Amino acid sequence: MLFRDLPFVDRVRRIHELGFEVEIWDWSTKDLSELAATGAIFSSMTGYLRGDLTTPHGIAELLATAEESLRAAELIDSPRLNLHGTGLDPNGFPVVPHDVVTGAEWLIAADTLSRLAELGERAGRVFTLENLNTAVDHPGTPFARAEDTLALVSAVDSPGLRLNLDLYHAQIGEGNLIELVRRAQPWIGEIQVADVPGRQEPGTGEINYRAIGDALAAIAYDGVVGLESWASGSSDDALDAFRRAFA
Repeated sequence: MLFRDLPFVDRVRRIHELGFEVEIWDWSTKDLSELAATGAIFSSMTGYLRGDLTTPHGIAELLATAEESLRAAELIDSPRLNLHGTGLDPNGFPVVPHDVVTGAEWLIAADTLSRLAELGERAGRVFTLENLNTAVDHPGTPFARAEDTLALVSAVDSPGLRLNLDLYHAQIGEGNLIELVRRAQPWIGEIQVADVPGRQEPGTGEINYRAIGDALAAIAYDGVVGLESWASGSSDDALDAFRRAFA
């Protein structure tokens, strides 16, 4: 999402040179050997290519492509592999919109995530389930709210499955971010940030990320905070603002 005027591998090099770890989305469209050769530290990548948590065909696809993703993660040594409540198309919309989730589907989703967690544990890596917002970016996505992802991950309660707690999405959908961080602490694998509205760097919108940073320090959070945002101006300035917010 940053340095978009550069070829992809040069974006990775630039972010690495500035002292940050690197996250990528769809690994299947990248030359992973070329990315590994940059020397960058990769924090996270997409953990599946197709599938969903609740239908027989979707579960089979999810598990199969999760195993492919684990093999890909070895090439760039990515410790975390990200998941969503269902497969998303290139525009971020669910491949099969699903607005109402039944009790039976909740139980099936938890079982599917338990199977994914076992794959992660065996590989020594962690799948992270990301919350999304349905009001702006991802309408029709099941298991999207932070409350949903927290319920599922805490029910599975496995070191192979953690939350990717995206505070941009949570602010749009639910708010009350500091209390959310406190409650979710035992299951957080990563935190992602962008400001609201506009999905740009901290300081461009309504979220008090300095206060969020203080709250993270107060609970002794020592994991990754990822900037998943567009830049309001230059990418260098956006990264400077991100660093200041969490220094």
